[in-house]
Formats: sequence, C-alpha cells, structure tokens
Amino acid sequence: MKRNCTRFDHAKLARGRDLPKAFTLVELLVVIAIIGVLIGLLLPAVQAAREAARRAVCQNNLAQLGLACHNFEFATEHLPSGVINPDGPILSEPVGQHVSYLVQLLPYIEHQGIADNFDISAGTYAPQNAPARQNVISFFLCPSDYLAMNEDKTSGLTNYAGCHHHIEAPIAADNTGLLFLNSEIRYGDIYDGSSHTILIGEMLPLPTSLGWASGTRASLRNTQEMIDGRLLDRPAVVPQNALDPLVVGGFGSRHPGGAQFCFADGSVRFLPISIEPEIYRNLGHRADGAMMGVEF
Repeated sequence: MKRNCTRFDHAKLARGRDLPKAFTLVELLVVIAIIGVLIGLLLPAVQAAREAARRAVCQNNLAQLGLACHNFEFATEHLPSGVINPDGPILSEPVGQHVSYLVQLLPYIEHQGIADNFDISAGTYAPQNAPARQNVISFFLCPSDYLAMNEDKTSGLTNYAGCHHHIEAPIAADNTGLLFLNSEIRYGDIYDGSSHTILIGEMLPLPTSLGWASGTRASLRNTQEMIDGRLLDRPAVVPQNALDPLVVGGFGSRHPGGAQFCFADGSVRFLPISIEPEIYRNLGHRADGAMMGVEF
C-alpha cells in the first residue's frame, strides 16, 4: 500500500513538470510598464534626431540660396532685387509686377525650365505666369514647417525671405537691408561687412501668402522681431496686423530656440530667439556703422 502511494506521487510530479508555464498577471503588468518607460525614453531621442536632420536640410537650402546670390552677383555685379516693381511702397496684394528675388535666382538653382516660362515683364500675377508660380519647389521649403502651397492653390510657398529692412517698415526703395524694392546692392555697399549682415532668413508663411514668386511679405521680412513658430497653431489664425497690406513682419521658424540665417558672406548661422534686439536689428542693417565685435 505504501509502495503504491509512492508510485502515484511520482506520476503526479511527472505530470506537473509537463504543464505549460506562463506569466502571472503581475509579471505581465510589470513587463508592459517597462516597455512603456523605454518607449517614453526613446521617443524624444527619435524626435530630436528627426529635427536635427530637418535642420541640416534647411541649413543646406539656405547655403545653396546664398551661393546662388553670389553667382548672380558675379554675373551682374550686384545682388538680385528684393522685388522688381515700377514704384513703391509695395503692398501685399496681388496687384503689380512684384517679381521676387527668388524668381531672379531660378537659373542659378537649376530651375532654368521654370525661369524660361516666367515672364518677368508681365508680372507675377499675370495669367501666363500662373503655371510657373504654382510650382512647389522643395528647395524653397524648410522641412520643419508643413505648409507648401497657399490655401487657394494658386502659388507655391517659401520659408526663406530676403532681409529688406532692420525694423518694421513698408518695402520701399530706401530700405536698409540687402534685398528691397529695385535694389542692386554691391558688396562694396555693405559697409558693416558681409559677415555681419543678414541676406536671407527663415520665415513662416501664412496660408494666405502670395507665394515664392511674389516680392511682398511672401518673400521679404525684416529684423524687427523673431517669431517662435512652435507657439503658432496651424491652420494659423491670421494676425490682425497681417491684414494691413503695408505690414511686412519678421523672421521666424519652427526650429526649437530660434531660426537659421544666411549672411551676405554665404555663411549660415543659427540665431537664438533670445538674441539681444539691438544686435538683431544691427544684423539687418547693411551700413549702420555698428561695431559688431560680439558673438551671437
């Protein structure tokens, strides 16, 4: 009898060893919690890596535009005009010639085909120029922003604006920047030095923008202020002062902490949003005589 019980116990133990093993509920919850923590730690790193890549692409776009401006200057002995128009000041309305500096740079950035189909004398808003200005040129867009065309689908947009003035003022022939109404600035005119003067900077177009071909606030800005694009919501609510056709506005980007700028010497630098306002305005003026002996 005692022997039979022993045999029974061994058989029972053998069967127990064959039973499948599984996580308990507590163990499963712990594993899920650990995975969640790891994902939470990984996501910011992935987002930072993506933003670094987008910023590098944006930097390259600005560098190429700066090189195109230099090539234009070599060919014509002056920088492109910020906007070509018979008179001023320029109103941000689809009326007039309003040919932007980006249109003039098209042959220098491997877009000769678009340039050949753009009639500068007819003006930006002429019907024959509609197919050309509807082109979305990735070279003109910062990958950190996500507007590529205006809301009525008539024009491709740009995130790169020429600097027309050092403070908020209408686009006119007496502006102090490098790209303004009918400007033909030579490097000898840049009294403050090409390494201390902004040529092109990042900006945030509105959905109502007139597009990269328009030499209005759609492609020109000033150094009155820098806009932190991360604080804006899209679709953007049009600011009240943007309804004024004489208001141009400042530079800005969706990069954390500031925006990238191409200086007249071709260098691309990141300016923080915390930059001293006076220094920032000095960088937008080609000949204010400021002694720029500070790092920014």
